[in-house]
Amino acid sequence: MTAGRVADADAGAVSGTPRGYSQGLGAYTIWGLFPAFFGLLAFAGPLEILAHRAIWTLLLMVAVLALGRQLGSLRGLPVRTWALAGAAAVLISTNWGIYIYAALSGHVTEAALGYFINPLVSVGIGVLAFGERLARTQAVAIGVAVAAVAVVTVAYGRPPLIALSLAGTFALYGVVKKVIPMPPRTSLTAEAIILTPVAVTYLIVLAATGHAHVDGGGVHLLLLAACGPMTALPLLLFGAAAQRLPVVTMGLLQYVTPILQMAWAVLVSHEHLSATTWLGFVLIWCALSIFTQHSLHQLQRRAPTQADRPERRPRALQEENRHP
Repeated sequence: MTAGRVADADAGAVSGTPRGYSQGLGAYTIWGLFPAFFGLLAFAGPLEILAHRAIWTLLLMVAVLALGRQLGSLRGLPVRTWALAGAAAVLISTNWGIYIYAALSGHVTEAALGYFINPLVSVGIGVLAFGERLARTQAVAIGVAVAAVAVVTVAYGRPPLIALSLAGTFALYGVVKKVIPMPPRTSLTAEAIILTPVAVTYLIVLAATGHAHVDGGGVHLLLLAACGPMTALPLLLFGAAAQRLPVVTMGLLQYVTPILQMAWAVLVSHEHLSATTWLGFVLIWCALSIFTQHSLHQLQRRAPTQADRPERRPRALQEENRHP
């Protein structure tokens, strides 16, 4: 690639492209519509859905790698890489399981809360685990978020465990994905490879004990098989968008997911939110507003430097924000 083309590509990465925006919006919209999709799977239990999700995701991703002639990327991986893939598999499957339970048990608003606070939890993990410096505005945002969780705890009469678990597992998953030395497609396939033996064993036990819920024939099986593309498609769209949009833009687009989830919960599922719960959400939105303003300010400060000396964003940053 010539120097001119490199400069053009980097300029596109900084400013974003229409294709990148459509891909990012598509990914986050699909994730935001998950409550509607998992509502169609109410005939099965959360663990049964989780098992099917792992199996069908593996089948689809193997096909994707085969079409791209990338199956060889799974050969000869060192033990450390497989260990990281195993850690990622445990975290993302836990995240998936918690979300499926929330969607089927009428706790979609609490799940949305988890994805609202996820970026703030990621910042907190960066400070605690990697010694990253916390800017004053970031500290204020996290403080407001902690106050919001306290308010929601009072409203629920218990800590919002679903929200905290979703945010925590997803943030830790992001940490693992930043250090795992594999591209997104290969990594997702490796994670599914690790999960599938457990998933198959669980489904065999369910069938043998007569507790399997696939009693609607082909329709139920097709719905469960749809877990594969519903898992892989938004991740593939996300990966493509991350190459065409700046990190801050991707961070802003991610709020589409919890906004749609919360709208579904309130307008379609008619989940009740007390005045105290609404206050907690308002505090969370205030915290996110402070956090977003800080991110935009940092981007504006770096813009002249990037214009003078364009450089590619690290792949780790491209993979920072992922959803179940």
